[in-house]
Amino acid sequence: MRRIAAALLAFASLPALAQVPLLSDRTDWSAPAAAWWAHVQYLADDKLQGRKTGTPGYAAAVAYVQDQFKAIGLKPGGTDGYQQPIEFQPASTDVTKSGMSVDRNGQNVAFTNGVDVSLSPHVSSSAPVTAPMIFLGYGLHVPRKHDDDLAGLDLKGKVVVLYNAAPQTLQGPQRAYARIADQRWKALRADGAIGILMITPPRAGAPAPSTPRTGPTAPSAQLYADPALESLPGLQVNGTLTAAGMTKLLEGTDHPYAEIKIEADAGGKMPHFDLPGTLHVVTVPVMGQEYTAPNVIGLLEGSDPKLKHEYVIVSAHLDHLGIGREVNGDGIYNGAMDNASGVASVIECAKLLAAQPHPKRSILFIALAGEELGELGSQYFATKPTVPKKDIVADLNMDMYLPLFALRFIEVQGLGESTLGNDARAAFQLNDVEVQFDKQPDENRFVRSDQVNFVKQGIPALAFKFGWTPDSQEMKIFNDWVKTRYHQPSDDLQQPVDKVAAAQFTAVLAQLATRVAVGPRPEWYPESSLAPANK
Repeated sequence: MRRIAAALLAFASLPALAQVPLLSDRTDWSAPAAAWWAHVQYLADDKLQGRKTGTPGYAAAVAYVQDQFKAIGLKPGGTDGYQQPIEFQPASTDVTKSGMSVDRNGQNVAFTNGVDVSLSPHVSSSAPVTAPMIFLGYGLHVPRKHDDDLAGLDLKGKVVVLYNAAPQTLQGPQRAYARIADQRWKALRADGAIGILMITPPRAGAPAPSTPRTGPTAPSAQLYADPALESLPGLQVNGTLTAAGMTKLLEGTDHPYAEIKIEADAGGKMPHFDLPGTLHVVTVPVMGQEYTAPNVIGLLEGSDPKLKHEYVIVSAHLDHLGIGREVNGDGIYNGAMDNASGVASVIECAKLLAAQPHPKRSILFIALAGEELGELGSQYFATKPTVPKKDIVADLNMDMYLPLFALRFIEVQGLGESTLGNDARAAFQLNDVEVQFDKQPDENRFVRSDQVNFVKQGIPALAFKFGWTPDSQEMKIFNDWVKTRYHQPSDDLQQPVDKVAAAQFTAVLAQLATRVAVGPRPEWYPESSLAPANK
């Protein structure tokens, strides 16, 4: 509590923050609400056809944001003016030439593509693989939290089979962070593994798949054209098992799939054991046509000669899903809340701060590409930033923060990981908005959006959702939106939105960005499991 009180006192004493009025200082929010909504209206219009990265609709969104940054007076922050071009490489699996089988007890057991297993094209080569297998439980390496499925086991040359969940002993953001593909593979590869086969249970509360699986499909992936940016180097087998495939793979062991699932779903301790038989896998990737799409970056230059070369990032992803399966006659996935809303707040936050005396540090406002492709735009920027990486002090990321009702509570993801959490408490509480921890941690939201790529680079980060209290009307509205509109065509301009609340959030965001840009450099808490020294 003393830490929070000190942060609030320090925040109130920062003179630069007085330039951005508190919510209580404004009685008429109609103009800022209309300005925010105008951006959403343009970006989520049917004419942009869902803003899928690499499409004409995405290019139109890029031009719009770039024009807004210019009009505000931001300086170009990209490698090509306001843009940071990224070369993408689509890939799919040739299911007619790819396959998996196991030689066991003198028999060859075949696994059917799309029914038992889906082989990802995200592998290091198309060379056939023959290897032994080991079941590794959750397959996690978090020794600091006393969860290490790799300890004392020989993984050299083996394909690891795992259940993609986490034990109850592992909580908080680390519960999800340790399961990110590149983080998990880094540890497995270091111990000699050559591949991964996993079964992933659906997240609790996740919407049903938009298209039921009816037979073999061609798994796809979006990669970087530059091989130096490969996130899974050396991965020779990359497959997702269905329940039928996992059942078949565990036949002949003392641990049938039904038993494994019960234990995993309870978050209990999982067994480790060598699997009988020899695995044979052939994965043949088919590379599609390369294309280029940019991040859009505007720079608000800092006012302090000593600190202007340090940077606070305010970000949101610009892309959405494009055109897809029709639902109620509508096949355009407009992405109004996901994430035209976040980009609109980035633009309006930049407008607020550009109109005031600039804070000490510089601020980069970024509309990111490829979040829906796997956070690729933010991974690219965080890996190859347009400013020195060591000088980036924080990321404040907006991704479908869901202004569906009044701003009385704000959920801050990453609240307890760094001093940025205290900055957020100060900014929102001074505006009579109560700050909350992540109330649905099993949704893994802190590592399912662009802020995670800054965290991987050791940069403190926060993300936000409008908050609510249990059993309230706001809770029902929030959960119903996730269930019925998330990644659906109904996330469009016709849905109910609290535009005033969005404008108020944006004003507090500007205060928070200013606080970070004038105060002490944010630091990870020593006890954070995401701190660079503790990963």
